[in-house]
Amino acid sequence: MKQHTVTDSPYGPLTLVATDGVLSGLYMTAQRHRPDEETFGEPDPAPFGDTIRQLDAYFAGELKEFDLPMRLEGTPFQRGVWNQLRKIPYGETRTYGQLAEALGNIGASRAVGLANGKNPIGIIVPCHRVIGSTGSLIGYGGGLDRKQRLLAFECGTPDDALF
Repeated sequence: MKQHTVTDSPYGPLTLVATDGVLSGLYMTAQRHRPDEETFGEPDPAPFGDTIRQLDAYFAGELKEFDLPMRLEGTPFQRGVWNQLRKIPYGETRTYGQLAEALGNIGASRAVGLANGKNPIGIIVPCHRVIGSTGSLIGYGGGLDRKQRLLAFECGTPDDALF
């Protein structure tokens, strides 16, 4: 059974989706690879209290690591990439190549990028912390502007001071 709710954030409305009461999606407006609205289930804020509290604390600068049960649905390779994303510390970045190396497949940078782009739980599974091999901002399903703003927020710098 799926349920969803929408919560406000400094980066626009966030749609939260739960499958059987466990967080399975966090989507931004106009996000690439955002599922169709009709797949989100019935509107019901009940399963999302802790998620919203932690997101609010994150956006207030009081939380650096999320501690939520999640249901990450994808291929074994995608889940491996998403697990590596969760290991990137707050305020730090990794390249697609570094993630591929951490997965034991040094030549898989493109595949890592594709899996990163299909991350179903943005922000909490921090795909915004992945950058290009030259240190440039590339690829973010929520838009490069949001990616830059999220990274600047985590680094405690003005939005335009990075990249």
